[in-house]
Amino acid sequence: MARKKKCPECKAGSPPWMTTYGDMMTQLLVFFVAMLAMATISPGKFQQVAAGIQQVFSGEPPSVLLGGRTLQEEPMITRNPGIRREILRVVQDEKYKGKITVEVEDRGTRVILKDMAFFEEGSAILTREAKELLAIVGSVIIEHTTNVLEIYGYTDDRPLPPTSVYPSNWHLGSARAASVARFFTEELKRKRTVERLAEVKLGTFDPDYFYNPDRFYPIGVGDRAIKKKIAALEAEINASKALLAKKLENGEITNEEYQKQLTNLSREYNERLNELRREYRRIDILIVNERVR
Repeated sequence: MARKKKCPECKAGSPPWMTTYGDMMTQLLVFFVAMLAMATISPGKFQQVAAGIQQVFSGEPPSVLLGGRTLQEEPMITRNPGIRREILRVVQDEKYKGKITVEVEDRGTRVILKDMAFFEEGSAILTREAKELLAIVGSVIIEHTTNVLEIYGYTDDRPLPPTSVYPSNWHLGSARAASVARFFTEELKRKRTVERLAEVKLGTFDPDYFYNPDRFYPIGVGDRAIKKKIAALEAEINASKALLAKKLENGEITNEEYQKQLTNLSREYNERLNELRREYRRIDILIVNERVR
């Protein structure tokens, strides 16, 4: 009778391929749990997840030393072409042509609303036209970003009347910035909640998330910005007047020509001053670049 061959001794533990298989199954489980958790999508949370996944696949996942934070700093308004198109649609509207400017700077994306009666004269009360424009632009900026929004309030150089409740233009500028922030967090929030009521009920839109007052930082500029430009304008006009006086002294021009050019310089000063005052009928909203946490 043939002798039975002895079975080779089995190695302890699972075969090597099981380790890879187990890792893959664990990652798939985590991925689908994340997808399930995002069944009710919030654009802000989606931005965070998308930024994290993109960074992982780039080969540079966030270090545990950073507490798991991603390094995505660019506000969505500068990355999402749909949002850019929406802003451009408003910019190109004949009703608002020349009243909206979008500038990209080091700290973020600045949306400038200008050349419009945003407030009643000498007050921080928003006009009906201002609320209409702020509602259109604000809903795009607020509901498509999760970044901090800095709101800048301006005034021109003219002194306030003695009966004003504001002691200075700086105080008035601060009140105007606060009025815009309050409009966003109260009036616009109520309006958008009614307009998107169906989405609120389904849980796909959370107004408390986007219109959280902690996102809004009102900043009073007052008349400081315009006064700097007026000082530069006055220096330019005074230099031209000094040059004219020198030409008159040297006999290069007659007294009649001197007076005529002085009148032209005074007219130019007044025209440019009025242009500056129109320029500073404005509200700035800065979408601040920040790390998504």
